[in-house]
Amino acid sequence: MIERSEYLTVTELTKYLKRKFDVDPYLNTVYLTGEISNFRLRPAHQYFSIKDDHAKINAIMFRSAFSKVKFTPEEGMKVLVTGHIGLYEPSGSYQIYIDHMEPDGLGSLYQAYEQLKAKLAKEGIFKLAKRPLAKYPNKIAVITSQSGSVIRDIITTTRRRNPLVQLVLFPALVQGDEAAKDLVKRLKQVNELGGFDTIIIGRGGGSIEDLWSFNDEELARTIANSKIPVISSVGHETDTTLADLAADIRAATPTAAAELATPVLNDMLMNIQDGANRLNKALLKIIHDNRKLLMNIENSYVLKNPQRLYESYVQNLSDLVNNLVRFMKVNLDNKKQIVTNVQEHLTLDWFKDKRDNFHKVIRQLELLSPLKIMQRGYGYVTTKNNEVIKSVEQLKIGEDIDIHFSDGTSKATVNKIAKE
Repeated sequence: MIERSEYLTVTELTKYLKRKFDVDPYLNTVYLTGEISNFRLRPAHQYFSIKDDHAKINAIMFRSAFSKVKFTPEEGMKVLVTGHIGLYEPSGSYQIYIDHMEPDGLGSLYQAYEQLKAKLAKEGIFKLAKRPLAKYPNKIAVITSQSGSVIRDIITTTRRRNPLVQLVLFPALVQGDEAAKDLVKRLKQVNELGGFDTIIIGRGGGSIEDLWSFNDEELARTIANSKIPVISSVGHETDTTLADLAADIRAATPTAAAELATPVLNDMLMNIQDGANRLNKALLKIIHDNRKLLMNIENSYVLKNPQRLYESYVQNLSDLVNNLVRFMKVNLDNKKQIVTNVQEHLTLDWFKDKRDNFHKVIRQLELLSPLKIMQRGYGYVTTKNNEVIKSVEQLKIGEDIDIHFSDGTSKATVNKIAKE
């Protein structure tokens, strides 16, 4: 019977197996090929799997190793990885710790180039409106290495074509990990300084690793957003970088870049002379045509008989004045007649109103006249002293009175007084 002390704990077994993994020389450096599975880009360490048709192994790639990968891993991508196999004690599972990874059958740099190219193309970076080069540049900025053949070729070509153009070198790293940042810095510096007609950026040929700085995303964006036209000359004609695609013009060589940027001085002078000749001919033609026109005007019938020019206007003016006078006279006569008619109408109306009012007052007076009342059978009584009797209180028995009628007077004596 097996003693209990001979049983292992899970931890003891796991530690034993881990020790086997750690000391096995065949597992210390493993070269593995397979497809990426369960990949999701994380901000720090990357956790995923490597599989083939019959098996799968968990994989981990720490940030320090993953930062050196030049492409973005994708689900299902076939890769070549290098690492070591280890056992993770808490779960008891084994996994590969990857130190290096590249696409299987396609270089990692080329894979990264194609991925970034597709990304920028989708954003339309390469289709932005291209800035036209200056026809007659005065000042050109050159961003390249100060010790390479590029700057010498550009200087030689520019001096041969147009020695009046000023070249300003902005020395920059064109290879290595810090080159892309340095190139971006110089591009921004030229745009901030201003006063430049054109920018030439480039370097000589080399491998994709040598040219990799010119495939930087920030550099491509900075070139595309430059306010000054950019000529890119990177590598040779067969090499095309993202800087070439983002630039306004791509030149196959530094010499070609200088030729694109600077027109030949003699050609410029000949163009100016041709333009001056054409301008001179055009001016002479204009002078000739205007002189001919002037002669025609001077010999015209109107200028030889200037009074004819305004005779019709004078006659027309006279007719207009006469018409105006006649019109004003007729209009004035009409106004006078209207005033006269109004005055006569007002006078008649005034007399009629006065007459009607007078007759009305007469009628009213007649209605109030004592004679009118007496004609209706009324009369009045007076004493012998001509005092009008208004009440029986004024009468005395036997008193003589006069009774007045409308047509005469009668005398009477008071015989009786009766009071009501």
